[in-house]
Parts: sequence; structure tokens; C-alpha cells
Amino acid sequence: MAGITLKEAQKHLKMWLKAETEIATSQSYTIGSRSLTRANLKEVRDQIKYWENKVNELEKEAANKGRNRIYRAVPRDL
Repeated sequence: MAGITLKEAQKHLKMWLKAETEIATSQSYTIGSRSLTRANLKEVRDQIKYWENKVNELEKEAANKGRNRIYRAVPRDL
């Protein structure tokens, strides 16, 4: 995939994992009559799954040196 490198994907994954930790410790709080909610934990976890899949995909691509292994067979009737 053009545009996203393995290093960038790992950086995003690390960022979302940090966000999950921050949300888990204090997702929302109230001061007087006002309340603040940081983010939706489900959405953050969905992003973590996305970036884990993207990192895995890019690592596999790097292991094959960017080439997909495709084999072609031609059936013959002898």
C-alpha cells in the first residue's frame, strides 16, 4: 500500500495504545455541574485493531520484499 509505511503504522498503533491507557485511568470526570468525557473507549479499541492489522500487513509485505507470491498454472490436455 502506497502512502503508509511500517514505521508510521507502528507510530499510530503506539499512539492509540497510549490513548487507551489514558482513557482507562480516567475516561470522564465532573467538576461542579460540568462534565468532560475524553473519548469513546470502543472507538479507540477499533482503531487499535485497525492499526494492528495494518502493522501485520506491512510486516508481511516487508518479509516478502514487497512482492506478492503468485503462481500460475496452465492446464494441458495431452
